[in-house]
Amino acid sequence: MRWLPVCFLLLLTPAYAVQPDEVLPNPQLEARARSLSEGFRCLVCQNQSIDESDAALARDLRLLIRERLTKGDSDAQVTDFIVARYGDYVLLKPRFNTHTVLLWTTPFLLIIISLCLLPRWRKNQIATAETPLSKEEQAALQDILP
Repeated sequence: MRWLPVCFLLLLTPAYAVQPDEVLPNPQLEARARSLSEGFRCLVCQNQSIDESDAALARDLRLLIRERLTKGDSDAQVTDFIVARYGDYVLLKPRFNTHTVLLWTTPFLLIIISLCLLPRWRKNQIATAETPLSKEEQAALQDILP
C-alpha cells in the first residue's frame, strides 16, 4: 500500500521511447535532439511526439535528427530537412503558411460567426418565450391543471 504513491508518480512522468543506443555522448547535442524530437509527430501514432513513440518510423526520425545534429546542422536546418521530406503534417505545431491558413484561422472564424449569430438567436429565444398561448392551448392547459 505504501508503494501506491510511487506508482502514481510514475504514471505522471512522461514516457520517453528513446533507446540507450540512440543517446548522443554530447549532452548539449542530446538535449537539442530531445527538444527537436518533442516537436515532431509520429506518423504512425499520429498523436504522439517521436520522442514518446515506440514505432520504428519514430526511431528512424530520432536517429535522423541526431545524425543531422552531429553533422553540424542547426535546429532550423534539421526541422526544414524533415519537413521537406515528410511535409507540414510531421510538425506537432504546424507553421502558419498558405497550406495551414485554414487550420489556424478556423477557430477564430467560428468564434466570429458565433458572436454574429448570437444576438439573432437570443432575439428568437425571447420572441418565442413571449408568444401567448392560443385558445386551444389555454383550454388544454386548463384541463391539465387542477
